[in-house]
Amino acid sequence: MFVSPDPELAALRETVREFVDSFGVDYFQERYRNREYPHELYDAVVDRGWVGLTVPERYGGRGRSHRAAAVWLEPLGTYGYDFGMPALLSTSGAETVVRFGTDEQIERFVAPALDGERRFSIGVTEPDTGSDAAALETRAERDGETYVLSGSKTYQSAAKAPGNTVILYARTDADAPKREGISAFLLPIDAAGVELSPLDLVARRAAGTYDLELNDVRIPASNRLGAAGDGWTIMNDHLRREHTYMAALMAGNARGAIEATIDATTDRERFGRPVSEFQAIGHRIAELQTEVDAARLLVGRAAARLDAGTDSRQYAAQAKLYAGETLRRVGSEAVQLLGGAGLDPENDVERYWREGASATIAGGTSEIQRSVIAAAVLD
Repeated sequence: MFVSPDPELAALRETVREFVDSFGVDYFQERYRNREYPHELYDAVVDRGWVGLTVPERYGGRGRSHRAAAVWLEPLGTYGYDFGMPALLSTSGAETVVRFGTDEQIERFVAPALDGERRFSIGVTEPDTGSDAAALETRAERDGETYVLSGSKTYQSAAKAPGNTVILYARTDADAPKREGISAFLLPIDAAGVELSPLDLVARRAAGTYDLELNDVRIPASNRLGAAGDGWTIMNDHLRREHTYMAALMAGNARGAIEATIDATTDRERFGRPVSEFQAIGHRIAELQTEVDAARLLVGRAAARLDAGTDSRQYAAQAKLYAGETLRRVGSEAVQLLGGAGLDPENDVERYWREGASATIAGGTSEIQRSVIAAAVLD
């Protein structure tokens, strides 16, 4: 991250990059090809205390900054940002429970997450509402000391991971204005009535993406996060952090893609010289490298705004927008520059092309990010 010459953050980034590289490229190729959750990678991340990096020390975490979180997540996305999504979701989920939960909830949900026994995902998107999160239709009906959840969610990233808890958003007041009638809940996926069905997508093939069905799922009222009706506030607070962290993963993936492209075009020779020496190729690589570096700068700025405690939604949206669009462009250009070899699943850039195709959609589309930015700058 090029925001400031902080030796400690630079050392953290290099440590994580060496850690990720130690798994070897075959590990990432095989998990992605076979649609296998990266259990070994996630467990090793937990063992190093990175999932709890931003959790306050009094709750068992390390109490580090959001900039530190962005710095360690960036290299975690090197070989495909989907490999970093489980750690991102658990990190941002733990932060959300700490920010809005009770001491009992923090003890019950966050402490096990730091030990790897519990994980987090987020449940917002629904089949009939898509990007209009405030129009969600999933219901939560109060019944004594319990809530009964019913409805559907879709595109649920890493939702079937072992010990996962979904931070689920549901409507608790059908008569309130749509942004005021939403509440947040902590939903363990092993609760009776929860059904998860895998989606066979062209991308996001490691962490997994699922449909979630709630068939009169009964959970304790003590699993409500924050007060009834606070869901919209909690959701937006969560998303500005999640978008910043997703942008970090995507920038890291774009950096990995440009590195692979440089290596391939330098090693391949055509017409008696390396492909990279042709001016047309060199100029395209120069443009892509500039975009990658710009994306990393935007991530650093968004994380710094989080640390400053100021309104960061615009900056998170800009980082997510640009990092996602950059990964899409770099992935597509990498395939083009490698020719037929770029379409071979044994080649890393084929995976980067797939991840790039999802980067402008997952976690909030580019169109929604532009709307957020426009609302901020035109206010």
